[in-house]
Formats: sequence, C-alpha cells, structure tokens
Amino acid sequence: MTGHHAGPRSNANADGGTGATTSDTVETALESLRAGEPVLVHDAADREGETDLIYHADAVTPDAVARLRNDAGGLVCTALGHEVAEAFDLPFYTEEIDHPAAGDHELGYDERSSFSLTVNHRDTYTGITDKDRSRTIRALADAAATPEEVAFAEEFRVPGHVHLLKAAPDLLEQREGHTELGVALADAADLPPAVVVCEMLDDETGEAMTPADARAYADRYGFTYLEGRDVLERLR
Repeated sequence: MTGHHAGPRSNANADGGTGATTSDTVETALESLRAGEPVLVHDAADREGETDLIYHADAVTPDAVARLRNDAGGLVCTALGHEVAEAFDLPFYTEEIDHPAAGDHELGYDERSSFSLTVNHRDTYTGITDKDRSRTIRALADAAATPEEVAFAEEFRVPGHVHLLKAAPDLLEQREGHTELGVALADAADLPPAVVVCEMLDDETGEAMTPADARAYADRYGFTYLEGRDVLERLR
C-alpha cells in the first residue's frame, strides 16, 4: 500500500521484539497522538483480528482523510467517549432504529456494536470529500472538548458521511474494541475523548491486513504499532 507522506518520527520501539517495554511502547503512542500523528492498534487474534489506523480527531486534516481511505481502506469512523456521546444525546444505532434487521444483532466477536448515528457538519456540502469529512471530524473533536457548550443538532446534521461510535461507559473494563482502545489512549494522552479509527485492509486479498503487514507499514512511515494487549496491560 502506498502512503501519502512519511511520518516525522522513526519508531525503534514500534516492534515489541526490539526490547521496548509495554509502557515505553504505549508512551510512544501517546506522544504520537499528542503530536497529531496516527498510531496502529491490532485488537486481538481472537476478536476482530484487525488493525486500525487511529488519529486523534483534532489532527484529521484532509490529507489524513486521504491516508485513511487510501492506506487503510476500511470505514472511517469517529469514536466518542460515552459521557460525551450521552451529552450529545447520541444513541447506539441498534437501540434507535425500529427495523427487523436491527434485532438479534449477533456478532461473532462481541456482545454489541458501538455504532451510533452518521453525521455531517452543517458547513459541509456533500460531506464526503476529504475536506468535508475533515471539517466534520475536527468539529467533533472541538465539541468533545467542551460538550456542555455544544448544541449538537445546531452544528451537525443527520444522516451524514462520518460514522459515529459510542464507547462503553467503563471503557476497557467493559469492552476491548477499537472504539474503547482508541478513546482510552486519548484519555491517557490528556486529549478530548474523540478519535478516528479505520480498519486496515489488504489490497490483494480484500481481507484484514495481517499484523505483520500492518507492523511493516508502521515501520515504513515511522508510526507506532501496538497490540491491544499492550493497551490493556498499561491502561486498564
């Protein structure tokens, strides 16, 4: 897969085989998020078995959206902390929609989905361009910083082109998905609880990118790669 730009940081600690401790690796990821750089997180082989490219939402420029859709290739979603989502009156989607397909929502890897609504910022046009999605996502980051000051329905419209995810109330104590892993990293970095997550897919197979290939991508661009267990060990 081809990236748009090399990351500004070389990451000797990205591979657990280099001798770095879990704490050092997670701290490097927190520094990356604070600096506006993405990190890669593989949840677990016995869960989704996927690696997500994760940015803090306030760092998602149009170029970052291009990287997410070209280099990752999955669904570009913005994950919000539970309290922020509650302040915006955002439901879990399966609890809101009255349709037979929404019942008995069985997942092979978890008890429920984190999906909430889809939104566009009201200043966007179609909402799907890199510029429009960046506008929506960065506005969500601003809103997450001061949710008590935001009239959500006045700033965003539904439906839209940015998928919202709602984290579990107790984060990693309750659920170990990329939604919770990303929000927990943002919390630990003292950033507002809003992150963008996107699954990394393999161009040739169409399946989830293997951890080895995801780690190689991280090494190529100087990004931090974490296993979900690293985050759980350090932050739970």
